[in-house]
Amino acid sequence: MWALAWLGIASLCLGTAWAVPAKERRKAEKPKAHLALYENLDLDNYDLTLDNYGEILDLSNYEELYDYGDLAPKIEVGTLAPRPKDPAAPPDLSTTAETPKLQLLSTAGPVPPAPIPVQALPSCQLCLCIGTSVYCDDADLEHIPPLPPETTYLYARFNRIGTIRASDFTGLKKLKRIDLSSNSITRADADAFRLLPSLQELILPENRLTALPELPRSIVRLDARLNSIPSTGLRPDAFRDLKQLQFLHLSDNQLDYIPAPLPESLRSLHLQNNNIQTMHEDTFCDSQDHSQVRRALEDIRLDGNPINLSLFPNAYFCLPRLPTGRFS
Repeated sequence: MWALAWLGIASLCLGTAWAVPAKERRKAEKPKAHLALYENLDLDNYDLTLDNYGEILDLSNYEELYDYGDLAPKIEVGTLAPRPKDPAAPPDLSTTAETPKLQLLSTAGPVPPAPIPVQALPSCQLCLCIGTSVYCDDADLEHIPPLPPETTYLYARFNRIGTIRASDFTGLKKLKRIDLSSNSITRADADAFRLLPSLQELILPENRLTALPELPRSIVRLDARLNSIPSTGLRPDAFRDLKQLQFLHLSDNQLDYIPAPLPESLRSLHLQNNNIQTMHEDTFCDSQDHSQVRRALEDIRLDGNPINLSLFPNAYFCLPRLPTGRFS
């Protein structure tokens, strides 16, 4: 009995020792079979085509020759695949910054500055500045606005300017023309224009002037028509030293006589519609020099005055033309 038991145990041990798993047996046979496959190939006449593909290569045991079982990934039952990395978390809308709210201006805060008065603004904000010309026409001005220092021409017509101050043109050394037509000017300071070294044209018609200020010697044209200037409103010898003066227009004022002496440079003298009743023989010509000729002064208008020009025949001998006016 005991002999049979020991015989069974010995047989079991021998069977276990000689038993090789099929997988291990296939691994051992792979190199031999692989070599046997290529030993049968005639490499000298090797020509693989689709017709003889099956004859050259035996695909019947392909799965045994190339077993990929060992390369397959091992998955344990009951386990889960690892969790992928979390993508970038979307923004939390609940934590985003709140939209700033508009805050109403507090009435208890500082009071904003008052608007700048119109007259205090630079002229190029009130007027139109083109190059060195300043146009302030019909701008409802009551005073001359501050002007750029390079101003050459000023046009401030059709405003309500009442006074011309000496400080209005201070430092404007390039100013050549001032046109203040159709304002309400009643007075101009004595030095309002005298210190302007480049001033050539002073245009002041249709104002309320009763006197003329002193003029610079550079003046070429003075137009003060349609004012209220009497003869007493002109300085004695007001025009004698103005060696550049060519046009003197004082029509429609209240003059009682012709403002003599007149510079030799004068070409046009308009004194119509005044109250001139008489003149001196030396008003235009030097009565002691009968050879004198004033070729430049060829435009003299005295029409609209009560003077009878025929009463002064010796007053015109040096002129190229007789004055315009009444001769009867």
